[in-house]
Amino acid sequence: MSNKEPITVEGLKKLSEELVFLKEKKRPEIVNAISEARSHGDLKENAEYHAAKEQQSLNEGRIQEVEDTIARANVIDVTKLENDGKVIFGATVSLQDLDSNEKIKYKLVGKDEADIKKKFIFYQSPIGKGLIGKNNGDFVEINTPSGKKNFEIIKVCLLYTSPSPRDLSTSRMPSSA
Repeated sequence: MSNKEPITVEGLKKLSEELVFLKEKKRPEIVNAISEARSHGDLKENAEYHAAKEQQSLNEGRIQEVEDTIARANVIDVTKLENDGKVIFGATVSLQDLDSNEKIKYKLVGKDEADIKKKFIFYQSPIGKGLIGKNNGDFVEINTPSGKKNFEIIKVCLLYTSPSPRDLSTSRMPSSA
């Protein structure tokens, strides 16, 4: 896959930190576990050895995945973009759910940054796709796996502020953002 993948500055930083951790901390730990398991003798019936080799395979796979994502990263620094009220990648969007009357705030991010608990949603998710290109004050109807959702875009911001604990406890998340 050679397609450029949009990512925020923060997302690239987190991926780079994860890569360092996987290569410099986890990889040596796994090599030590394999070495230790090898010293226990017969490898055919050695569960520790097979578990460590499985961990090694998963770790190396994740390293390749992160390296590929970093190589294809199209870093978008939203703080350097003009905020004209349009929903774009990296924007934080405050919404009014017109069905439940709840206020919800989402940040549209790349695939590796998406985390529904932090209200970071993948820009290609149903809600992300439904918001991209819309403007402050627009009413949108979005088809989600759990049904149609109707929102009003209250505010589009290019600097993200974490939701307060009150925001997190009073707003319900759609089952599939």
